[in-house]
Amino acid sequence: MKQKISISAQLQSQRRIYLLSLIPILLTILSCTANQKNIKPVSLIGVGASFPAPLYERWLSDYNQKNPNVEINYQAIGSSAGVQQLIEGTVDFAASDVGITNEQAAKIKRGVISLPITAGSIVLAYNLTPVAHQSPQVKVPTALRLPRQVYVDIFLGKITNWNHPRIAAANAGVSLPDLPIQVVHRTDGSGTTSVLTQHLSAISPEWKSKIGAGKSVAWQVGIGGKGNEGVTALIQQIPGAIGYVEYIYAKQNKLPVAALENKSGNYITPTPESVAQTLERVKLPTDNLIAFITDPTDAQSYPIVTYSWLLTYQQYPNRVKGQALKNFVNWALIDGQKSSLELGYIPLSKKVVIQVQTAVKQIAE
Repeated sequence: MKQKISISAQLQSQRRIYLLSLIPILLTILSCTANQKNIKPVSLIGVGASFPAPLYERWLSDYNQKNPNVEINYQAIGSSAGVQQLIEGTVDFAASDVGITNEQAAKIKRGVISLPITAGSIVLAYNLTPVAHQSPQVKVPTALRLPRQVYVDIFLGKITNWNHPRIAAANAGVSLPDLPIQVVHRTDGSGTTSVLTQHLSAISPEWKSKIGAGKSVAWQVGIGGKGNEGVTALIQQIPGAIGYVEYIYAKQNKLPVAALENKSGNYITPTPESVAQTLERVKLPTDNLIAFITDPTDAQSYPIVTYSWLLTYQQYPNRVKGQALKNFVNWALIDGQKSSLELGYIPLSKKVVIQVQTAVKQIAE
């Protein structure tokens, strides 16, 4: 009997020890649950350029997985519309492939901070594949070569057929189709259009005097699509089409892109190396971090390259929102850059990251 009582007492003692050991674990779980309840969800809305939209989509998904209380929505409606909504105060941030002008910035009473957040190339994508399939004699190059003045004249409507002698001369050994060229351009106010037309103005006095540079211009020829995605869809649908899009849109849709003649006379395809070569020469001013090179001189530089800017307010009445956006941008500058190359964008250099990190400190301060 004494032995049974002893065994029972031991079991009760062990239960007490076990239950006591569970208390810290239970307290931790309760504490975490309470903390989760105390973390209020934050919702941010951004709009603007379609150029960085595929990268933003990846970033926002990755960031939300690690920060489920932060929901950030982004709509690609074009740089012009994005900047306008930032001015009107209807969004929390915007994106633009040409940053923001001093005149536009002056309209924002809460202040604005322009942050180069990614970079990439604007390519001339074309559609000759269906013709190649129908005509075995036609041998279409994987990277059609286009001289500088040739692609200017295509956009001016002066070169209207793919077998034009000036195109053929740059593509020796290639039998080009007797097919009308169908130019495709943007209909919305676009930073991509601005970057392209700045380049065309830099290399062609005729383009500069007749058309000029801007987010919207009076195109001489062609049909329009909305956003990079709209232009891409039209190029896919129209045999003989050529248009300008951000590189990732051509890559994702398996559209061939032209090798463009740069200022040194070399034909350069858009690669991480040729685009980074151009970006190395861009000097970002400390006041607004906005700068371009419209016609790079380096021998191996791809000629049409730009940063894409995320535009934030300097002051946020809702400080929680301001801090949440600040945290996201800091994440994008380090962790977010790791997915850039995979999607066809160019990671920021360490020097630029440091410049942007300094600027980010001004948000909500």
